[in-house]
Amino acid sequence: MNYKLISKILGYILLIETAFMAPSLILSLVERDGSAKGFIIPMAIALFLGLILINLKVKKISLAPRDGILIVTASWILVSLVGAIPLFISAKMTYVDSFFEIVSGFTTTGATVISGIESYPRSIIFWRSITHWIGGMGILVFTVGLLPKLGVGGFQIFKAESPGPVAGKIESTISQSSKRLYIIYISLSVALFTCLKIAGMPVFDSFVHTFGVLGTGGFSSYNDSFMSYKGNAVHFILAFFMFLSSTNFTIYALISRKKFKEVFQNDELKLWILITVVSITLITLDLFSKGYSSLLLAFRDSAFQVTSISSTSGFANADYDLWPSFSKFILLILMIFGGCAGSTGGGIKIIRISILLKLIRREMRRATHPKAVLPVICDGKTLSDEVVLGINAYLGTYFVIAIISTGIVTLSGTDIITGFSSVATTLSNVGPGFGEIGPTKNFYFYSDFLKIYFSALMLLGRLEFFTILALFSKGRHRKDIIKL
Repeated sequence: MNYKLISKILGYILLIETAFMAPSLILSLVERDGSAKGFIIPMAIALFLGLILINLKVKKISLAPRDGILIVTASWILVSLVGAIPLFISAKMTYVDSFFEIVSGFTTTGATVISGIESYPRSIIFWRSITHWIGGMGILVFTVGLLPKLGVGGFQIFKAESPGPVAGKIESTISQSSKRLYIIYISLSVALFTCLKIAGMPVFDSFVHTFGVLGTGGFSSYNDSFMSYKGNAVHFILAFFMFLSSTNFTIYALISRKKFKEVFQNDELKLWILITVVSITLITLDLFSKGYSSLLLAFRDSAFQVTSISSTSGFANADYDLWPSFSKFILLILMIFGGCAGSTGGGIKIIRISILLKLIRREMRRATHPKAVLPVICDGKTLSDEVVLGINAYLGTYFVIAIISTGIVTLSGTDIITGFSSVATTLSNVGPGFGEIGPTKNFYFYSDFLKIYFSALMLLGRLEFFTILALFSKGRHRKDIIKL
């Protein structure tokens, strides 16, 4: 493995994290909230280590697949270890709680151990929220855009970082693809911030919720999320942008190039729209028939929670844990499914569900036509056996980890509903769940061991298992050298 080049890239990542901490430090100094020390110390550490690492002399300017996997895994752990320091110093939290909170931020999960967030310094709230925006697109995708300056290509990093069964380029090179993705990401961020301001949300809160929605995270500057937020405009704006944020960003690149035929042929997009519309409709009718006084209110809350849970954002405008069982069942399924591949959303991803349904249909047809050659078609293209097997392996791994983890959590005495939803919501990077971790509660009551365990699940879910698990495999690894 090329450890010197790996270390050099990690150095650049530390410098990037330092730059992202700067606005929070400035806010702390302007408001004199007493939190400046909590940012100065980690920034100094990251800056010192980063400058040492980027000045390493590297002879071999190339990356193998295993190098890319190690860079991605180490980066997420490293930025979380450093990023937790402001909460540890300035928010007076234990380091385990701080680490859990910041891993939740960077992985865009939104699970929290904090109660009464309004009482915390705004600089801490800002840093906590901006981790969603950084983690949403992935700090590694940003780094990939800088790699050509080091003379090294970044496909192995891009592939390990990108959610979904296939990592594809939307431009001729990976660095151009990462830049295009950030143009789309920033454009959507500006659009959401503008809409929230027009709807009357204060500037600071607009920033916080723009970070959370575009990153599909869920951290809010309000302790009850949006349960007390009056008016319908903000609720519908957020629901719309949560849907957009968990739609494959490749769709926006195709639209910008006027390739509408490819957009309409996209199987994942069609299933994503269908699932969203059907879920909103069913929950609206269920709520209205079982206690909601207004059809509009039922539709608003349904649209908000469906897009929040399915996008894995995790915001709440109602205590859905008190909803009818049928509505909660739909939300649980959406929690597991997640958003689209190539988006900031988590979960299994809609593309895998789409391909799984095609596989089921193929096997049903094989029962009556055993000798027929029946390829799996996605977006008009035949999928390779490697992709199909990879999807089956991913789904199997997801549910094996979920089952084992639920057993581990329930050993602590946690009830099965709370235990399973805690695992599902961290593994799918959603945030809140059901029972004792519902939208009005949090993860504070769990032991330090389980908080660290949930942090590992969040990282596993964000990096889709194999990126991390591959590091522990004993088999021989490919020696492919990747350059742009």
